[in-house]
Amino acid sequence: MCTFSFRCLIIIESYEADLAAHCSLKGAVGAVLLDHPDRSFAIEASLDLIKGSEFFSQRPPTHFHIQDEYVEVTQGKLIVEADGQERVLTAADGRVVIKPYEHHSLYPIAREKQDDGVTVVKFLLSGEITDSVFELNPVFFENWYKYQDEVVVKGKKVILIQVLSTFDAGGTYITLPKWFGPCKHVVAIALGVVVGRWIGGLLGYQPFYKEWTTDWELACRKMETSLFQRRFADRSKGK
Repeated sequence: MCTFSFRCLIIIESYEADLAAHCSLKGAVGAVLLDHPDRSFAIEASLDLIKGSEFFSQRPPTHFHIQDEYVEVTQGKLIVEADGQERVLTAADGRVVIKPYEHHSLYPIAREKQDDGVTVVKFLLSGEITDSVFELNPVFFENWYKYQDEVVVKGKKVILIQVLSTFDAGGTYITLPKWFGPCKHVVAIALGVVVGRWIGGLLGYQPFYKEWTTDWELACRKMETSLFQRRFADRSKGK
């Protein structure tokens, strides 16, 4: 039985592999884009515990989405932390649903606590289709992980406006301190929209960058919906 408020379901689904594969953090994180007709995105993620030993010791930022996110471990053990509670997921748990507005993060359990011989954790990650232009999608994941490369691998400074801009474009928002109380979701979304999308757009921060994006046409269509970002939707960059 789940101790979290999100639902656990054991469901077998059909995914078809796409040709696009991506790696980041010196090959520690890999992702293969999958085709799923009922999802806004679907990827098979792999976390190499040997290559990522220097990265996975730090937990990723806690955040929330505006749509259902689905996680299904296929190899190894993955920690899902949701609303302050931790649970170790394995293939036996089937698909886990993280509900909208649940504060969460995902990261692999330490290598010494994995089953013998397991050095790579694999899981399927996908999101429900919504009516929102800015939702979880492959373009968001590509740009988010490439930005992490810039910071973690190349040592560039974290720019909060850039983080908020990219997060907002993926329907993702940072978790604020508890003292924000019941308003923390509203404030977090406002920060993403006002600071990330509006102010960031005026200052030249793009949610998506051509050099990090496979489907630049999709990125352009999304940016064109915002008055503050449509100037970045330059299709000539894709030629």
